[in-house]
Amino acid sequence: MRDVDVVVIGAGQAGLSTAWSLARQGFAPETGFVVLDADDAPGGAWQHRWPSLTLGTTHRVHDLPGLRFEPPDDTTPAVDSVPAYFAEYERRFDLPVHRPVRVRAVHRTDDDRFRVETDAGEWTARAIVNATGTWTRPFVPRYPGQDLFRGRQLHTVDYRAAEDFAGQHVVVVGGGASATQLLGEISRVASTTWVTRRPPVWRDGVFDEDAGREVVAKVEQAVREGRRPGSVVGLTGLLVSTPYIADGLERGVFDRLPMFDRITEDGVAWDGDGGRFVRADAILWATGFRAAVQHLAPLHLRGAGGGIRMDGTHVADEPRVHLVGYGPSASTIGANRAGQAAARQLRRLLHDPELPRTA
Repeated sequence: MRDVDVVVIGAGQAGLSTAWSLARQGFAPETGFVVLDADDAPGGAWQHRWPSLTLGTTHRVHDLPGLRFEPPDDTTPAVDSVPAYFAEYERRFDLPVHRPVRVRAVHRTDDDRFRVETDAGEWTARAIVNATGTWTRPFVPRYPGQDLFRGRQLHTVDYRAAEDFAGQHVVVVGGGASATQLLGEISRVASTTWVTRRPPVWRDGVFDEDAGREVVAKVEQAVREGRRPGSVVGLTGLLVSTPYIADGLERGVFDRLPMFDRITEDGVAWDGDGGRFVRADAILWATGFRAAVQHLAPLHLRGAGGGIRMDGTHVADEPRVHLVGYGPSASTIGANRAGQAAARQLRRLLHDPELPRTA
């Protein structure tokens, strides 16, 4: 049993920015705080992305606080450059990251602390910062006949290369950025069908910080009310039109169909669309993720709406539990800001209660 002030769970963008900020707020590494990371190496979810994802085709990777991200160029694979940057960040600031440590559950103790159960022993803490993101919780909706399909079904997390589908027909499900990128890649070596719940709306230009302000406000409202946070596309209906999107539009790749009604042994079918049927060798579910917070279940944080009601970065009724990278902070720049805000609040709560809220 090891005892600290703060346990940070996860060492992706959210966890590292929180760790840096805790050190800046005076929490001592190892005795004041630790970071528990389930992966074998630095990099967070980036180390698990598909090799063809380059810095030019992904959303912007924002600098972590205190160290610039300076990759060679936009053609650099994200799976190489971002984990290398995270590893250098951990070394540069001597952050107390323990890995691989998989957190199984977090409980309250009789003396009003938190007990963190892991596969590497237990820690107790006065406060918890959960920064586990969503990558380990891929979401696949259920459709009739799903278990009968004889082809291959995979989620975005399972994708590695378009060449795996050469000569096949692939149904790509989902209306987000990952769906459009993978559809564009696969369509060069295979025939494809794209299905989404609603027609896509293309937006020219970069989805920058200003463009995302409306989305953040909607997600903040959702988590304040205890609802599940939604996705960018789900809340705005917008997809950014990039050069690879323009190429796909020109080739007719992004001519979508509405969602099918059921899955058969060898394809997908629509009941009310003239009996439409599409044969498929594979179904790629690019259908998003859910927050990886199942290890917090013993704390009973979820409300009636299915989500966790938040007040800024902390749980509304529990100021000692912060969720960084959850809801409105589920982006690289949002995680940076949330990590720093959580560290300031925890310093005030645990060490300096007289500090003003902005300190």
